Amino acid sequence: MGIFSGKKGLVLGVANDYSIAWAISQKLIEEGAEVGFTHLPGEKMERRVRKLTDPIGAKVLVPCDVQKDEDVASAFDKTAEAFGSLDFVLHSIAFAPIADIKCPFVESSRDGFKTAMDISVYSLVAVSRNAARFMPEGGSILTLTYLGGERVVSGYNMMGVCKAALDASVKYLAYDLGPKKIRVNAVSAGPVKTLAASAVGDADALAGLYEAVSPMQRNIDRAEVGSAGMFLLSDLASGITGEILHVDCGYNVMGSPGRAIEASKAGKL
Repeated sequence: MGIFSGKKGLVLGVANDYSIAWAISQKLIEEGAEVGFTHLPGEKMERRVRKLTDPIGAKVLVPCDVQKDEDVASAFDKTAEAFGSLDFVLHSIAFAPIADIKCPFVESSRDGFKTAMDISVYSLVAVSRNAARFMPEGGSILTLTYLGGERVVSGYNMMGVCKAALDASVKYLAYDLGPKKIRVNAVSAGPVKTLAASAVGDADALAGLYEAVSPMQRNIDRAEVGSAGMFLLSDLASGITGEILHVDCGYNVMGSPGRAIEASKAGKL
């Protein structure tokens, strides 16, 4: 029996099999969890996610536009109809208009800022509020963030500001939901090739930088993020809330290029 045997939850934000949310979902399923999924409204998006969920026999696949409160509430209502109560929720949703991601933050548009904050940040608030309705015995909520919300990452631009707001939201939600025995945490992963990451400039170069600078001298892979996410959603992390867990081979602790300096001097970079 796995550590999630008998536990049920909802995953929001799987786009394809490259998604970090899918890597975490796979680990949850391996440990015995029963997992439901959402998809963006529309047949095309449903087909994309169904390719992953049908083979595992997922009982729940519901549309959800997180910019609509009624959609979020409906997604949880339908999930509860199938599962009853919920033990965990994974939130893996972020978006900004491509023009506002590509331009320097100072040039970003007001409308783009509103849209990015609504989808990337407020959606976690709406999701957490609705998840709490179906967690009578407590539970765990997890979202995905990135170091670009803590420090400037060239090319991350507006999304970095959104992640900073998301990080703060995790802490305040952890405080608000703590009395209900609901934990709220985030995983901050190193660069992983995903649909979302493809919109950020210099993604390949960034992965190489992690290999050169991180204490472990390598970048992470999806399976490592999957395991970390599964851990935070599990009872093994019962005393952890309001935390941002970095899964980046230690890159976030570095205050200098470290060993990359010597590699550069030796002509290895």
